Amino acid sequence: MAAKGKKALIQILATKHNLPLKEVEKIINSQFKLAATTMSEGKFETVRLPLFGIFTVKPGRLKYLNDAKRKSIKNNRQSKD
Repeated sequence: MAAKGKKALIQILATKHNLPLKEVEKIINSQFKLAATTMSEGKFETVRLPLFGIFTVKPGRLKYLNDAKRKSIKNNRQSKD
């Protein structure tokens, strides 16, 4: 399958499984919503999206993000005092 984007993937899956486009679109979007929620919570867990791949945070990048978060919290506390 050589899909060229989300719309093409939705069309292919809807045709293959004889489902309405809107239903397949909801399924596909739920995968992206899960990834966005996981990332926004700051858990930085590995997220696997079937047909798209595995998304991870490199250890060095994770340290940088955690340090930046701690620094931001520290600066917010100091500005309130």
